[in-house]
Amino acid sequence: MKKVIAVFLSAMLLISLTACGQSEMKRQENTQADVQSGNSENKVSNVQDSAGQETKVDVEDGFIRITGGTFKMGSPETESWRSADETQHTVTVSDFYMSPYEVTQAEYEAVMGSNPSNFTGSGLPVENISWLEAVSFCNAYSEEKGLEPAYSINGENVSWNRSADGYRLPTEAEWEYACRAGTTTPFYMENSPSAEEANYYGHYPYGIEENYFSQGNLTVKPGEYRQTTVEVGSFSPNPLGLYDMHGNVGEWTWDIYGAYSTEEQKDPVGADSGTRRVYRGGGWNDFAKNMRCAYRAMMDQDKASFNIGLRLARNGIPGSGNVAGTDVQQGDSSAGSSILIAYFSWGGNTRGIAEEIQSQTGADLFEITLVNPYSSDYNTVLDEAQRDQSEQARPELASHVENMDGYDTIILGYPYME
Repeated sequence: MKKVIAVFLSAMLLISLTACGQSEMKRQENTQADVQSGNSENKVSNVQDSAGQETKVDVEDGFIRITGGTFKMGSPETESWRSADETQHTVTVSDFYMSPYEVTQAEYEAVMGSNPSNFTGSGLPVENISWLEAVSFCNAYSEEKGLEPAYSINGENVSWNRSADGYRLPTEAEWEYACRAGTTTPFYMENSPSAEEANYYGHYPYGIEENYFSQGNLTVKPGEYRQTTVEVGSFSPNPLGLYDMHGNVGEWTWDIYGAYSTEEQKDPVGADSGTRRVYRGGGWNDFAKNMRCAYRAMMDQDKASFNIGLRLARNGIPGSGNVAGTDVQQGDSSAGSSILIAYFSWGGNTRGIAEEIQSQTGADLFEITLVNPYSSDYNTVLDEAQRDQSEQARPELASHVENMDGYDTIILGYPYME
């Protein structure tokens, strides 16, 4: 499995010139936004299963009932900064329950006996947990509450019993449906979130890439970048009563990452096989464009990051059958452990740091150069950078790495400006 690390190696320009993929591995229709907030005591709701039979579903811990419906999942082609994997398609989801909050460190430690988080605080969201650790937590918490665990776990092979009443991760479709809360805009609020409405890289609100050097047209201006997680529920909830759906930490979903089906679907569960699991919502260090309702990020299921946590869900109506996530493809074990540093340098600072890293690691070094280089004049190159950011340009490279498959770790270095 190739590992890509982006390194900001100087403070001069806001440009990204390589055609790499998404970050580490990057109004509903006919919907009913029926929200019933729970309380700290157990309560029982009467719902109907797929056969029309009334079933009692025990709901605990203030989970919110999300009434199912049909919506357009993904983003329209006109949405600014959308990604190619966000193809819009019609999806119907059944009723389900979702926690209004991300799982906190206190909750995780009480069940698992440890706290892996990079930032510490009982009310902060737990982070730095892998997808495998997230599903293990779901099972352990279910057992503690006397519920049937949703997952069967055998090493890295996990299957989901859809009829189980225990805690689980939401599917990607459930997550987006709940986040949108009846909207069709990039974010659930009318405008994009400001730094006072969500915890993210507040210096980079939505649309700043097109307006970086002239911000008069921005609806939301740059704000605070906290550089840490904050306590769950620190901001106002979305219309369904769910907090931190944009920002704070990304949230693991069940789904293996893959292309969307263009056909209408009901309760989709992701790709049949693949190497990565999807997480949603963006985190404390993400730009606003990566917190959009439709934005998809993914990472290997056994990897963890200090900006990824989880939010729990439960069935509203018992499902049927098992979803096997047992075909997760493993990386090529024959690949070597070689490191490549690929960098772009305008004024020489990035080159110098890349060479220092190379001297300490023994990595191979590759300088990214362009067929049509940028201007050597500082003011001119700022205009050129603004133009290419706005157009999401990918300038033609003068040379390429011929043996990319020979590297399992790639360090990207490029100029950066706050």
